[in-house]
Amino acid sequence: MYLNTSAEGASIHSFIITCEHGGNRIPAPYDSLFRDEQVLLDSHRGYDPGALLMAQELAAAFDGKLVTSTVSRLLVDLNRSIGHPTLFSSTTRRLPPPVREQILAQYYRPYREQVERLVAQAVSEGQRVIHISSHSFTPELDGKVRHADVGLLYHPARQGEVELCAQWQACLAEIAPGVRVRRNYPYAGKGDGLTAHLRLRFAASDYIGIELEINQGLLQSAAAHWAALRSLLMDSLRTACALRNPS
Repeated sequence: MYLNTSAEGASIHSFIITCEHGGNRIPAPYDSLFRDEQVLLDSHRGYDPGALLMAQELAAAFDGKLVTSTVSRLLVDLNRSIGHPTLFSSTTRRLPPPVREQILAQYYRPYREQVERLVAQAVSEGQRVIHISSHSFTPELDGKVRHADVGLLYHPARQGEVELCAQWQACLAEIAPGVRVRRNYPYAGKGDGLTAHLRLRFAASDYIGIELEINQGLLQSAAAHWAALRSLLMDSLRTACALRNPS
């Protein structure tokens, strides 16, 4: 938890850190479906490289609750709503409905319910949740180069999210002006996802949901540079929280 004071008074912020695409593991019952797909599993379509480590370090730095998954998004995408066309991959979409329902029951629903339960518990205790969902993105998609190192995704109608992301971006620019940070890039923050689901369940006064996106190209640089970026992201977020009490 993080105690933040402002002219408007004090509030307790409870951090919840999640990583929906932390690995490319395929559970044994479904291993045969991907027997010849290791290259695909190792690609950005199989998981978000670097996102799991970022989530773990954020949770440690902010004394936050940590919920992660290392099951590949190619089995089921934990960051998509039921009914979304990419909830299942082209491989699992062809499975019989009872099998798909079993996948949801084993891997999807427990994860989503755990995160929602943690948010509800914090809110019931009078805390305001700051939820950081850790992701990474491929430097190039469909022939288009992504011109950012870090993306901060939020809903533009949720003022607390707008303010915190603006402050986070400003703090990072001050300590690391060479890091290219863009808001609601390379995706729109109000699109389908776990944060969007939680916004429907919790008021803006209780819940701030931000997706942190890191360019996977940075992971290919020297290990020290990647470690430095993680440290900068945590330091700048800490400063942003201290400077502004999101409303």
